[in-house]
Amino acid sequence: MHPAFSVVFLTTLIGTGQGLFLALFSAQAYTELNLLPSMSDTNFFGMGSAIALAFLVSGLIASVFHLGHPERAWRAASQWRTSWLSREVIALPFMMAMIFVYGVMHLFGLDGVIYSDASGNHFSYSLIVAGSLAMIASFILFICTGMIYTCIKFLQEWATPLTVINYALFGTASGFTAAAAFSAFYNAPEITKFFTVWAIILTVVVLFTRAATLYRNSRIKHKSSMKTAIGVRHNKIEQKAMGMQGGSYNTREYFHGKTATFLKSVKYIFLVLVFPVPVLFLVSGLGSADAGLLITAFVVQFAGLIVERWFFFAQANHPQNLYYQTV
Repeated sequence: MHPAFSVVFLTTLIGTGQGLFLALFSAQAYTELNLLPSMSDTNFFGMGSAIALAFLVSGLIASVFHLGHPERAWRAASQWRTSWLSREVIALPFMMAMIFVYGVMHLFGLDGVIYSDASGNHFSYSLIVAGSLAMIASFILFICTGMIYTCIKFLQEWATPLTVINYALFGTASGFTAAAAFSAFYNAPEITKFFTVWAIILTVVVLFTRAATLYRNSRIKHKSSMKTAIGVRHNKIEQKAMGMQGGSYNTREYFHGKTATFLKSVKYIFLVLVFPVPVLFLVSGLGSADAGLLITAFVVQFAGLIVERWFFFAQANHPQNLYYQTV
């Protein structure tokens, strides 16, 4: 497939925004259960939510460049009964609205305790109401985004549950890495350590799931062939021309136009940038909570995610390329 950079940035930016909010939600739950020390700065969760929203809004802006008629974008939600894209279009603004409410409750002191016990455990309205709804919507959004590609059965590289798992883990890992960098500025070493450890764990886990996908895709036996592509059952078929001189929408949009060597190089680039390099920076910043190291870890990993997402789209072999002979 031909990777559209608007969709590449849409999926990476939104995934990071979701992951960052899930990190904040987890940290607040831990603090209210006295598993982590409470934040002295009450704006921590509010400002973190604002940054998460900035990622989500940036993703939406990127998606506009993929639309032929942006003014008709609202119609995308009309097919929610059958379309995962429509469900994504519904889940995303709902999640953003709940994150906005969550952030406002923290920034303007509108939060309150909904439950407390004698041991000091307590739960706030921001966590139980807005936070929980945003958390549920975030997981639903991960599923919807992944299923947009998983449900396309004839693109066998995508048609696996690993696609959904990888979308969720990549977004969560990058979000926790961003949260570690963000919390380092607030001089909260315990919470920074919490985010950093989980960022390392999630990055290692998604390394195994992404490697499993690469291994699976390298051994795919494609169901389509030249015979099925053109409807001719002859034993020997040789195509002399693709049927046009200047190309067409099909030849431009369903193939990335790069060589196999280039595609292989991109694979190794993202494997290095997403996994070992950021983990090295995260481990280095684990003890000192050094903001510079953690920011570097996030920037490198996010750059790698952009490369990974480009590879994800480019690796999918559309059966129509058998007809047009991509070479």
